[in-house]
Amino acid sequence: MIYYVNCNARPAGDGSKERPFRRIQQAALVALPGDEVLVAPGIYREEVDPINAGTRQAPIVYRSQVPLGAVITGAEVVKGWKRYQGDTWLLTLPNRWFGAHNPYTTRVYGDWLDGTVHAHTGEVFLNGKSLYEKETLDQVLNPEYFDLSWDRAFSKHTWYTEQSTEAEETRIYANFQGKDPNEELVEITVRPHCFYPSKEHVNYITLSGFTVTKAATQWAPPTALQEGMIGPHWSKGWVIENCDVSQAKCSGISLGKYFQQYNNNKWSAYKFKDGAQTQRDCSLIAQLDGWSKETIGSHTVRNCEIHDCGQTGIVGNLGCVFSTIENCHIHHINTKGNLSGAEIGGIKFHAAIDVTIRNCHFHHCTRGIWLDWQTQGSRVSGCLFHDNCLPLDYLLEAEGASGLALGEDLFIEIAHGPCLVDNNILLSERAVKLPTQGVAFVHNLIAGAITAVGRGVKNGSSEKYDSTRYTPIHRPHSTAITGFMSILHGDVRFYNNVFVQPDVRPGLTRLCAPLQGPNCPEKQWDDFNLTAGTVPYSGYMTEDTWRGYFEGYCGEGAASGRDKYYMPLPVWTGGNVFFNGAQPCDIEENGTVDTRHHITLELREEKGATRLISNFLEFLPEVQTITSDTLGFAFEPEQRFETPEGEGIVFDRDFYGRKRPQNPVPGPFCR
Repeated sequence: MIYYVNCNARPAGDGSKERPFRRIQQAALVALPGDEVLVAPGIYREEVDPINAGTRQAPIVYRSQVPLGAVITGAEVVKGWKRYQGDTWLLTLPNRWFGAHNPYTTRVYGDWLDGTVHAHTGEVFLNGKSLYEKETLDQVLNPEYFDLSWDRAFSKHTWYTEQSTEAEETRIYANFQGKDPNEELVEITVRPHCFYPSKEHVNYITLSGFTVTKAATQWAPPTALQEGMIGPHWSKGWVIENCDVSQAKCSGISLGKYFQQYNNNKWSAYKFKDGAQTQRDCSLIAQLDGWSKETIGSHTVRNCEIHDCGQTGIVGNLGCVFSTIENCHIHHINTKGNLSGAEIGGIKFHAAIDVTIRNCHFHHCTRGIWLDWQTQGSRVSGCLFHDNCLPLDYLLEAEGASGLALGEDLFIEIAHGPCLVDNNILLSERAVKLPTQGVAFVHNLIAGAITAVGRGVKNGSSEKYDSTRYTPIHRPHSTAITGFMSILHGDVRFYNNVFVQPDVRPGLTRLCAPLQGPNCPEKQWDDFNLTAGTVPYSGYMTEDTWRGYFEGYCGEGAASGRDKYYMPLPVWTGGNVFFNGAQPCDIEENGTVDTRHHITLELREEKGATRLISNFLEFLPEVQTITSDTLGFAFEPEQRFETPEGEGIVFDRDFYGRKRPQNPVPGPFCR
């Protein structure tokens, strides 16, 4: 059955074509498996709570009749502003106006949120752009530029909120920098979600072609209920396609964790157990609660543009398993700089088991992709990354621009793999952050540094106490946990990649230089390396040397010593090419260091597409074709680098899907 929705319809519609519903929620109350909800263009200021689940064979489809023409928003237009002082205006609203949820009394809160952050979940928008919340009214009356913002020029547009307990009112003061808010479009977010079921296991829903924007979403760490502006809320088989998703306070789309009683933001609430310990608990409790391939995950997000969200474009812990993210454009995430903490990225996934991220474009994000814990069977393929490392020079001079805030294209953290990274273009100066193991890089162009090798696996205690983070290992292609282990480092493969040393900005060099070396106070988390190539793996062993410790020919007592079980694992290389001063590691095999040719890399916007202009294809040697057999298996899970279906991979297709010749060239392109 087809239900019709039109925001301009009469209130008493029945969902027929002749008498459409006025609100999408009316259709959501009655739609059953196989039904389609067709939504006419217009602005729908409502929170849609899908009640019924579809089935694999008969999903419930919500479709915008005109692509991006139907807008679901968590914001309301507000008038009645009164000039308070200078450019600052005052809006007073009775608390009952907000109903059960007031975003201007609800603080952004949760594990791994920077404790210095002062923010409510609500926001104020002037003509579609969000203003900057301040801690005091004086900071609104006398605004200053916010140097951590990637849009510094707009950062004097500020607001502040307070409560009048006597009158039970919410007061919002906003500095509109000379604009009259009663003449401009001014909105405030009032709803925490736009399309999100209130109950779990509302399976097989498709959301297609909507513009979804402006919701008062809460911080979404892996140890809490992870809410998004859009989200399946612990279910299976959703498809989110052809949507424009923007302006979530925290996360645009959540494929994440459900609410665990007594274990929700436990680190922040209980304080006595470290966050890593509570995160381990989350995985085990979820398994007891029925987390499996049969019940959770297998979502698809495709052909979406996701941008201007405060924490993540897409977030997910546990609930993202077996999902595919493809052909998405994810950009300008966390660029206001008003939220900070360890859960930020264009995509931030924990437990990305058999997750595929392919053919996506990531740019101007604090970091492009962050895969954390349980990155087992994951694959990042055919993606373009750039401008994800503090791209504006003034940010390099801002106080606090160090550590996690530097950003990178791809961050893989304390996972055992296998994780496959192939046919990608990574162009940020810090391309990959790699405190992990069990990763294979095949046919990539990497024009930036690999950082944090051999670091970042402990949890910040002093040398007096051991704070090793032990992370789960799963049965291949399953959520079933088979054990926990620390990260030994190594167990990484580099085959047929092109490494190019970029011209590093002087500001980034000045910022990183004092933080490099063994005496840096930040040495546990990062090495602040800016040299491209596999050089951070110098000092690691080849497989033959490593095996020797177990087979008795590396010296007296080698076979019986226990250290061999805890030393770094071997590294495999072959067919890599290094340009412009990019450096190989000291065990590089069959590599080419080209000192004769200078490689240029330029991104251009042409006819709505981003093109890479470069000369490196002219100077590449022929190499061997790489397969799953070449890569072997990740050490701890003893799992091959293969498809989620358990099939072997032949890397005979390039970035564009073109067939490679029998003797291909390194990098993501055919010659």
